[in-house]
Amino acid sequence: MSALRVAVLSLSILGLSACAGHSTKTAYVPPQKAPSIMDNDEVYMAQVERIARRRGIDVTWVNLPRKQVAKHSED
Repeated sequence: MSALRVAVLSLSILGLSACAGHSTKTAYVPPQKAPSIMDNDEVYMAQVERIARRRGIDVTWVNLPRKQVAKHSED
C-alpha cells in the first residue's frame, strides 16, 4: 500500500511542477524600439529575395542594407 501512495504522490508532484513551469504569454507584444541607422532594411531585403527566388537566384548578403533615417536639419 505504501508503494502505491509513493507512486501517486510522485505523479501528482510531477504533474503540479509541470503546470507551475508553464507560462503563457498570449497577449505579449514586444516593446517597440526607436528607429536607428543601424537597423537592417528588412522590407527591401524581402523584396530583393522574393524577386531573386522567382528568377532562381540564391542571394547571399555581404553588407546588409540599412534603413534610411530622416536627418534633422539644424537651423
